[in-house]
Amino acid sequence: MKTVKKIIKSRFILLVCIIILLPVAWIVMGKLEGKKPSILIASPAQYIGKTQTLSVTVSDAQSGVRKVWIGLVKDGKETVLLQKHLSSAGIISGGEKHEASFNIKIEPEDLGITDGKAILRMVAKDFSWRSWLSGNTAYLEKDVIIDTKPPDLDVLTKIHNVSQGGTGLVIYRLSEPCLNSGVAVGENFFPGYTGYFKDKNLFMAFITLNYKQGPGTNIFAKATDFAGNNTRAGFPYYIKKRKFKKVIIKISDKFLNWKMPEFNVDVSPDSETPMVDKFLKVNRDLRNSNGRQLFEMVSETDKKLYWNGAFSRLPNSARKANFADHRKYKYKDHIIDQQVHLGLDLASVAHSPVPASNNGKVVFTGNLGIYGKTVVLDHGFGLFSTYSHLSAFDVKQGQVISKGEAIGRTGSTGLAGGDHLHFGIIVHNTFVNPVEWWDATWIKNNISTKIETIKSLH
Repeated sequence: MKTVKKIIKSRFILLVCIIILLPVAWIVMGKLEGKKPSILIASPAQYIGKTQTLSVTVSDAQSGVRKVWIGLVKDGKETVLLQKHLSSAGIISGGEKHEASFNIKIEPEDLGITDGKAILRMVAKDFSWRSWLSGNTAYLEKDVIIDTKPPDLDVLTKIHNVSQGGTGLVIYRLSEPCLNSGVAVGENFFPGYTGYFKDKNLFMAFITLNYKQGPGTNIFAKATDFAGNNTRAGFPYYIKKRKFKKVIIKISDKFLNWKMPEFNVDVSPDSETPMVDKFLKVNRDLRNSNGRQLFEMVSETDKKLYWNGAFSRLPNSARKANFADHRKYKYKDHIIDQQVHLGLDLASVAHSPVPASNNGKVVFTGNLGIYGKTVVLDHGFGLFSTYSHLSAFDVKQGQVISKGEAIGRTGSTGLAGGDHLHFGIIVHNTFVNPVEWWDATWIKNNISTKIETIKSLH
């Protein structure tokens, strides 16, 4: 009988031990988890400039973040950037935070760190019971370059005469590879491109003044290196003021009834003048949308100078409208709208063959709203020509064509009141006066001679 009682007692004790030890074992095993913390650098840069903010997030989903240490190692010397001990929620609960983010401002000069190669070293620990309660340790190292000096920018071209609504060329040299560089013209920015000269540090930037920008517009070259260091360089320039023609265009019911059905634009069913309302939407909203489409398609350019010499015009044509004509649209004795004409209208006989104005690559053929059937040619380094209101195409996108080669035929597609060619020149993101590009003397004085002079010296 006693033996039975002993057995029952022993089993009871064993059961109690199991009940107690199993949770303890479960807790211990959980606290002995072996997963290391995660270290994440937001937008990790290879370069650290004069002032750099490093954003680091450390996380540990299981036991929480215990410690974070970040430092820079340069020439064998270790400089502490951050050392942070995070609070514990208790030996069982682990860390109070399972994720912690830090923004560390790094100013190498103030820290006595010189330019050159360095190592960004990061260490994170968690509240795991591993390694005799010292936790799991995560290490992350990244090779970086300390660069606190802005690049040198030397403008090599000496004369820069630019007309309001016209084009110019700036050639400059950089002392080091840069994230971006180019020329600021007022609020606009024209990127510089390498690829023409053998020296990869030489850049060409075609610049423009839009039709609104006259004397007083601020122009300077600038560059930002990969460490975020900025530099600016001024240079001599002269801006020639221009006045543009003011024109009144009469809008008739005949024109509206002819052209408006081509455009899929909705107007209010309660409109008393639906054709006029539709015209206003086309002439304003669709015009702006088409302009954005054009600038998007010319945002990429070949680093190759396709064109050579003066650009040609439509043969045997008369100019019907000028660049930057300030147009007012009149309907039944009332001015209903006003817009600026950003190209030249050239008229010959109906469906005349349209030759490419210069060598280039076709980057667009298609219907473009108010411009109708349009072809866009890339002439390289941010210079493009446009051919609109065509009735037919003779080229395909991606095709490289020669000056004088037929690209299509004139027509009256889009918002055209008769058969003609709307010819435009775009530099980067700005329409400019095409007449300059027809002038061999202007090209020689303002573009070609600059390029050949720099080429001969470098």
